[in-house]
Amino acid sequence: MKIINAAQHACSNEDLRRQVEALGPWFHNMRIGGVETAPEHFLGDYPAFKFAGFESALPKDLSGMSVLDIGCNAGFYAIEMKRRGAAEVIGIDSDDRYLAQARLAADTLGYTDIKFEKLSVYDVGRLGRRFDLVIFMGVLYHLRHPLLALDLIREHVAGDLLLFQTMQQGSVDVLQVPEDHPFHVPGTINPPGYFDNPAYPKMHFIERKFANDWTNWWAPNKACSQAMLRAAGFTIEAQPEDEVYLCRIAPVPFDNLMGSAAVYPARQG
Repeated sequence: MKIINAAQHACSNEDLRRQVEALGPWFHNMRIGGVETAPEHFLGDYPAFKFAGFESALPKDLSGMSVLDIGCNAGFYAIEMKRRGAAEVIGIDSDDRYLAQARLAADTLGYTDIKFEKLSVYDVGRLGRRFDLVIFMGVLYHLRHPLLALDLIREHVAGDLLLFQTMQQGSVDVLQVPEDHPFHVPGTINPPGYFDNPAYPKMHFIERKFANDWTNWWAPNKACSQAMLRAAGFTIEAQPEDEVYLCRIAPVPFDNLMGSAAVYPARQG
């Protein structure tokens, strides 16, 4: 057995620290080889404290399961799924620096079989397969086309479970909307008042920066997050935190009508 003395260990840690700093800044605070990657994170010990709030909603044993982590960042969730015994884990991101961080973290921790690829959520069809668990955490509100992303995930890569999280703003109440919205209140020329209700599904568009980040484009309210998931073909099985949903694939509403004249009937008048 090779013996590493204290001086060698300190040198090894210092080399790792230099690599971590060279790849900074990190959004995931991770502990790798005795080094924290973002100890001064403005959210605290993120995302570990976040994961602690909902990890019980996921199976403790992922043996034999395949996992896709979309927008994997520095690989925190990909590594956690491997720790639970997942047979295969792939993390994708469109940012080269995040992918380099993820590879360093996974390799240092001994999870060298996790694959990290440069791929956008809009290109998940190129993977050509489905996964038992898809993780889509903290990505939706950074996208210019969020519902398209959910549609593509459902169509191409979601095989069973989806772990989803998004920033939410506005009402936390959920309005039970009608199956069909009348154009006018019966007997009047007035529109119904659904859309003025704060609990109606609403997606807030952020034209400028939010939290000093220009990529924060959207902030759905709670009702909108749930409605979008259902509209894309997911049923919500658990909501362990306000912004976190564990979903299972379901039939896509109106899927047989997509693109047909039945969806866009001729307008009269």
